Amino acid sequence: MLDKTHIIKMRYILSLLMIALSTGVIAQEPEKWDLKTCVEYAIQHNISVQQADVQARLAKLQADLAKNSQLPSISGSSGMGLRLGRSIDPTTNGFTNTQFLYNNFGLNGGVQIFNAGKLRNNAAATQYSWQASLAEMQNAANDISLNVATFYLQILSVIEQTEIAKIQIAQTKEQLTATKKRVDVGLLPEINLLELETQLANDSSNFISAISSVEQSKLSLKALLNLDASKPFDVVVQPVEQIQLQNFADLQPDYVFSIASQNLPNVKAANFRVKAAEKNVKSAKANFSPTLSFGYALSSNFSNQFKYISGYEFSGYSTPNASSPYVNINNTKYYVQTPVFTTTSATRNWSSIWKGWGTQVDNNFGQSLGFQLNIPIFNGGQAKIAYQQAKLNYRSASLQEENTQRKLKQDIFSAYTNAVVALNKLNATQKAMTSAEKAYSFATKRYELGLLGTIELLNNQNNYLKAKVNFKSAQYEYVFRIKLLEFYKGVNLTL
Repeated sequence: MLDKTHIIKMRYILSLLMIALSTGVIAQEPEKWDLKTCVEYAIQHNISVQQADVQARLAKLQADLAKNSQLPSISGSSGMGLRLGRSIDPTTNGFTNTQFLYNNFGLNGGVQIFNAGKLRNNAAATQYSWQASLAEMQNAANDISLNVATFYLQILSVIEQTEIAKIQIAQTKEQLTATKKRVDVGLLPEINLLELETQLANDSSNFISAISSVEQSKLSLKALLNLDASKPFDVVVQPVEQIQLQNFADLQPDYVFSIASQNLPNVKAANFRVKAAEKNVKSAKANFSPTLSFGYALSSNFSNQFKYISGYEFSGYSTPNASSPYVNINNTKYYVQTPVFTTTSATRNWSSIWKGWGTQVDNNFGQSLGFQLNIPIFNGGQAKIAYQQAKLNYRSASLQEENTQRKLKQDIFSAYTNAVVALNKLNATQKAMTSAEKAYSFATKRYELGLLGTIELLNNQNNYLKAKVNFKSAQYEYVFRIKLLEFYKGVNLTL
């Protein structure tokens, strides 16, 4: 049995703790978040969702690359350098041992005309992979949303327990006041007062534990939201009775599954993975077929070894012969003689390296076009192995899709069963609370008449408190089970 002094000290300490906790909560004046706000914030800031978003962006880039690979390719080139030793003179196509500077240009283009659908199927596969990544990102967001809803409802549940603990303290205080008056006039022994003071200390302890549970639950929710632990935070408290729920009859498992199997992102992702794998099989099979390409090229070059005319000298007239042109005057042939000039040429020195660059580039301009046929004959079995791998990946994706559907159906039926159990538990705890309330009311009246001891009264009071806590917990459990079925059905998480 506790002595009176110990009880008074306990009450004093508990009162200080209650004041400290209450003051801390009030002083912060935190912003209150509803469930919708929490879900939206979590989706935007959660690390897992952000990682899934990055993967989706990477998949989009891969899809764009694969799509653009079907377009014609065009590339330009240019080079300049100094040739030393034995090489081919670009101006004569002969071997030379003279060092010279060169400058060349090129423009090449090409497109695959036939590739057995390899590029087309590869582009389609990457497109499906991108869509799968988007669905997986949405699935990550859904997982976070469910976790947020779980923690949010947990906070509301422990807040309800805190309110119940407050009521319990108030009831015990009323009984303590009334009992003290009766003890002071000698109607009751002092032990009754000591027993109530002990109960008040226990009630205060339960209240502090409830407050601590609230704060711990808020910290867990903040961690899920990726909020700093020191940031003031609170939730909008909505009575559980005001939470909107769909009719239980509209949440039959077969009906929910028929909707979820078509709309849930994890199911869509699995389906897109199967389609991507199917296209990859066709793309891998195309490696056994020939490819036909068309190409086009433009080119030109310059060399400082290209000789230029440095001068000329008159050296006389040409010698006429029988084939030379002539003029007949009075039956006499006068052959036409042409002047003969001797030209001199020279190679550019360092001071005139680029002289005539434009003319030479223009004179050396060339172009070509043609077709190229590639026929696979032997590649070390790489094409065969790649094709077998693609077929196995397709099989794996198909099995994964089947497993996703089977697991989804199992989860929905399990969620429905849990909802039925939660409903039965709710009804049972409600009856238990009603009975406990009546018993406590009857015990209170008997205690006031002196027909019931303090211990019996406190037992009835504690039973009533426990029944109310169990009922509130059952209410929130039922809400969560129904919200889960609604979520499978495609309803957004709101209260």
